[in-house]
Amino acid sequence: MLDTRGFACPEPVILTKELVDKGDKKIEVLVDTTVAKENVSRFLTSHSYDVRISENNGEFTITATK
Repeated sequence: MLDTRGFACPEPVILTKELVDKGDKKIEVLVDTTVAKENVSRFLTSHSYDVRISENNGEFTITATK
C-alpha cells in the first residue's frame, strides 16, 4: 500500500504514477484529502484501472486493479 497521507498534490499522483509506470496491476493508495482522492482516482481511471474508494475516519483508500 502506498501511503501518501500528509503529502500535498500533486505528490500523491506522482507517487502513484511511479507504480503505474512499473506496470503494477493492483495498486492501493492511502490519501487524507478529498482533492488527493479525486486526483489519484482520475489519474488511475485515465490509465484504464478499475477504481474503488473506501473511507475511514476522513482518510480514503483507493484500490485500483487492471
